Order: sequence, then structure tokens, then C-alpha cells
Amino acid sequence: MQTTRPLLITSLGTMSYADALELQRAAARARIDGTLADDQLLLVEHPPVVTTGRSTKAANVLLTPDAFAARGVELFDVDRGGDVTFHGPGQLVGYPIVDLQNHKEDLHWYLRQLEAALIRALAEFEIAGERSAGQTGVWTSGRKIASIGVHARQWVTWHGFALNVTTDLSYFDMLVPCGIANVTMTSIEHELLRRSHNSCLAPSPALAEEAREAVIGGLAETFSWTPTELPLDALRAQLGAVAQP
Repeated sequence: MQTTRPLLITSLGTMSYADALELQRAAARARIDGTLADDQLLLVEHPPVVTTGRSTKAANVLLTPDAFAARGVELFDVDRGGDVTFHGPGQLVGYPIVDLQNHKEDLHWYLRQLEAALIRALAEFEIAGERSAGQTGVWTSGRKIASIGVHARQWVTWHGFALNVTTDLSYFDMLVPCGIANVTMTSIEHELLRRSHNSCLAPSPALAEEAREAVIGGLAETFSWTPTELPLDALRAQLGAVAQP
């Protein structure tokens, strides 16, 4: 039987991208130096923000900074892999701080494991998650439902995944999501509503919490983790001086 390892889960609620990034970088430093003894998962919802990664092409950002600001959307350049993406209300964003030396020292393996975990989570909603050859993320029936972009130092990861749950998909019209031309974005809510035309099934008001639990379960099964909740105050105490949101 495979040995399980602890996974500390901290819910950040709604937090700005900058504050969450500072927190995950602090957690990654602590994981590298051993102050944080176990793998950590930060779960968060961001106010509207478009982030650009190391592979972003300028042509994939379709609005000017002033036009983004007019829509109340922040623009943020980060050190993760991948192209441009959107984070905002109704989206479950996860930042796993994982020491791959305790799993497998292979970033491609790690990306595929994150995809597998999200595919398992979607199965809880009877949504058939799938991969797209040569691309990172999760799709369903050719529509993209989750984006993934990571960074690592000394085999400790940060950044992570964004799963569209009840996201306003019109925000993705401001960019070429993940640099994929003609991609159609979707969400759990959208897929359930699409199905409800035949089955009379409508999304549950508790969809956000259901998605959270499904993702935690998918990650736990995929990585052989035992999830344990760690309040934000307790995490901050472990990390020391971290800027308050």
C-alpha cells in the first residue's frame, strides 16, 4: 500500500494576486529551508486580474493597460511558465507548494499529475475532463475548463492551477487564453447548464464549495496526500513576517 503524506490546506478567501503571490513565495522559501515540513496548498479567489507568464506573446494580450483598468482588471507579470491567463471571481485557484524530492523530480510529471487531479475532480460533477496533446491544462469536449502554470526552485513548486467554476467567461475575450488561438473557455457551471437542457439539472448554489472539496479529493488521491486544514493565521505564524493582505 502506498504511503500517504500530509497536505496542509489553507483557504485565503478573496485575496489580491500580489498578496497571494507574496504568501506563496514565502511558503516556498519555508518549504525549501525546512521551516514548512509538509506540502502546502493555498486555495484562493482573486479579484479580476490578467497575468502574463514567461512565454507570453504581446499579441495575446488584446487590450491596453488603460482598457484593462477601465474594466476593473489588474495586469500582472509573473515568473510562472505559460502564456497569458485570467483569474477572477467564480474561479478556484490553487497554489500547491510541493517538494518534488518527496514525489518525483520531474516537472512534466508534476504537470500531468495536476491534470489528473483536476480530471478526477470534474468526474464528481459527471464532467468528462480530458487532456489536449502538446498543451497543458484540462479540457472537456474540446472546451478549456482549467489552466495550469507552475514555477519551481530546488524542486519546490509554486503557482499552480485555475479551475473555472462559476467564472464570467466574457473576461477571457480580453486575451488569447494561454496563447491558444480560437480556444473556447468553459466552466463547471456552464457545463452543468449545458447538460440541464436535457436532464433538468441546474447548478447547485453550493457549487463553489463542492468544487473545492472535489479538487482536494482529486489531489489527495493523485498524490497520495492526507489533507489537513491549516488556518491562515497558523500558516503566517509558521512563515514569520509576511505582509498582510
